[in-house]
Amino acid sequence: MSEEKKAIKIPTPWRITRYYVYSLITLVLLATPWIVIDGHHLFLLSFDKMKLHLAFIQFDMQELYLMPFLLILMFLGIFAMTVVGGRVFCGWMCPQTIFRVIYRDLIETKILGMRKRIKNKQQEPDMSKTENKVKQVIAILLWTALSIIASANLLWFFVPPEDFFAYLADFDNHWIVFGTLIAMTLFLVYDIIFLKEDYCAYVCPYSRIQSVLYDDHTVMALYNTHRGGDIYDAEHNKVFTKQKELQAFEPSAECTTCESCVTVCPTHIDIRKGLQLECINCLECVDACTTVMGKLGKPSLVTWSSDYEIIDQKGKTKYFRPKILAYIGILVVITIILGMMGSTKEHMLLNINKETRLYSTKSMPDGKVAVENAYEFLLQNTENKKMKFYFEVIPPKGMEGKITIVRPNEAFEVVPGIKKKKIVVLRTTEALVDDERKDTVIPITIRAYALGHEEKIVILRNSTFIFPKAEILKAAK
Repeated sequence: MSEEKKAIKIPTPWRITRYYVYSLITLVLLATPWIVIDGHHLFLLSFDKMKLHLAFIQFDMQELYLMPFLLILMFLGIFAMTVVGGRVFCGWMCPQTIFRVIYRDLIETKILGMRKRIKNKQQEPDMSKTENKVKQVIAILLWTALSIIASANLLWFFVPPEDFFAYLADFDNHWIVFGTLIAMTLFLVYDIIFLKEDYCAYVCPYSRIQSVLYDDHTVMALYNTHRGGDIYDAEHNKVFTKQKELQAFEPSAECTTCESCVTVCPTHIDIRKGLQLECINCLECVDACTTVMGKLGKPSLVTWSSDYEIIDQKGKTKYFRPKILAYIGILVVITIILGMMGSTKEHMLLNINKETRLYSTKSMPDGKVAVENAYEFLLQNTENKKMKFYFEVIPPKGMEGKITIVRPNEAFEVVPGIKKKKIVVLRTTEALVDDERKDTVIPITIRAYALGHEEKIVILRNSTFIFPKAEILKAAK
């Protein structure tokens, strides 16, 4: 049988699939800040206006109790992803990896031709050539322009685009925004062009915690030593560099020692050595070995699988194991809690503080004694437009209509984002209680609402009304 007939069909490289994922993530991140419904963003954490927009619902900073749940959801999601698929986040979703692919594979290799081919990531461009020096300057300028866009895109999640460009034009009053944009751009230029994958290996804390999350069923890029042979010894020292040497020691070893899996690795490791912190599960080594072994009519020696299945050979990888089910359960519970808390958003905020004087009394023309209680109401409109607000008093059963508001005597306007302080005076001319010995604390409920939106924008707050003892009422007559 000829070599052509022996060759097996090589599947679509993981690298191409990753490019589609990178494109989708990039489009989502670029589009999200621009998605607005009725002035509410899909996601926006505005420190400038002290607002949180989440799923087109606007929350005030006093409602930031939602943020811990969002952070927990994000970190638990990444941890769960790591338990299932190793550092799949690093290889498939991390901005650092995406930016390096754009700079190294697109700009340096495809556009400028500084590198010979994408599959060789070990050989750096020959900078002794004047042509490459010029190309490097062009590459830096291109990446600087992209870094400005990437930095602006991140800032749009904190300063919405409609404000961002106006702030840049008003440098004197918003120099922090401009300075942050420049600082982030400079960091990205240094990180992607000069620091490179050293960031993944030495700076990123994620690589330090991944080994704690792994178990025997965690899926990662693995070299099958049972088929390929041991290239390294137990102390991780390289023993064989040629196929003849390897097969002389292990006749059944299939590794060709072509080192395609090494030259293609962006973090400069040899996957045949075993699990290493630098591995980001990009699966470039899987693609390389699949191509080489496929031409020989054999399956890849490097696969995306688990120790349990490939190294220990105990059986199939178990994806839905107790640890994974626990993560899924926790994520579902937190998501439900977040949804329930988000659905109870208050469209207005109200704090009620009673003034230091318990009450005041005065005689009325009809001979009755009026008892007044004064309060300080601190009201905030969390909507995006001006609204008029007013209050009503809900007294205990049997006292309906006996406690009224005398100040303010009409609805008042509150602009968004500004705390409005109002002195509110409640009055009664009725004998609510007849107690000779002490003042009586009467529980009441204040219902605050926006005119025209009484069903949606309404809030209830509990307070008290102090009614004087009988002798105080007699003295006031």
